[in-house]
Amino acid sequence: MQRFTDQQYLTNDQYKDSSNLDARIEIHKQFSTNPYGWFNWIFDDLLKLPADATVLELGCGTGEMWKQCAARIPVDWNITLTDLSDGMLDSAWRNLVVIGRGFKFEKMDAQSISYADKTFDAVIANHMLYHLPDRKQGLKEIKRILKDNGVLFATTVGKNHMQEMHGWIHRVSGGKQGMVTLSFTLENGKEQLQEFFPRVELTRYPDGLRVTDTGMVIKYMRSMVSTGDLLDDELQFLEHELAETMGKNGEISISKDSGLFIARK
Repeated sequence: MQRFTDQQYLTNDQYKDSSNLDARIEIHKQFSTNPYGWFNWIFDDLLKLPADATVLELGCGTGEMWKQCAARIPVDWNITLTDLSDGMLDSAWRNLVVIGRGFKFEKMDAQSISYADKTFDAVIANHMLYHLPDRKQGLKEIKRILKDNGVLFATTVGKNHMQEMHGWIHRVSGGKQGMVTLSFTLENGKEQLQEFFPRVELTRYPDGLRVTDTGMVIKYMRSMVSTGDLLDDELQFLEHELAETMGKNGEISISKDSGLFIARK
């Protein structure tokens, strides 16, 4: 089993607390070229839900979307945030308790959702479906707990997402690290969703990174699932190379390819 779907590794190492995810979120917050904002962009579609919608997020992480979009949350939404990691749920609670909304927090495996059939108007799966060991079972559960005409909002990345960064890692590690094949992407996700949902739409978010802090690039790399075996001297060598590049160009450009599937029951 690869690390991306190893639930023991994900809960006990990668997401035992919010530090790895925080490092990845921060570089996008500071250096993304699209000023509108990823979470704002997703929220534009969420706001098409009923005014009294029941919403379930699977793999809520730190709750960053709800924190950034707090002022946009309809007052009558009933929102349940779940994650498999106790550490992530703790971070989400700490981030969101201050905004004064009645979120419900639950530890939950998306492959076995503890709610009755047709409970929710919407399910959100933000960059998490590729972590499910049995994705078909997870999608079956999502379909089950969605109301008739309910909606799944599922985000993921494309094959070219952060391709420069993956290439650097692959090179300095001698081909041992960096090149990852995800099982749920913008290229193959629609076909997987259509097995359970008759209407599936994909929209890509235009964006990129122009980074002016090499330390943040290295911190991002250290946080990644695919770089767990990189040596310190390999990362130090790469940081020196990136510093030279930034000295010449004034910035480090990194491609992004993220998008949103909207699947209707």
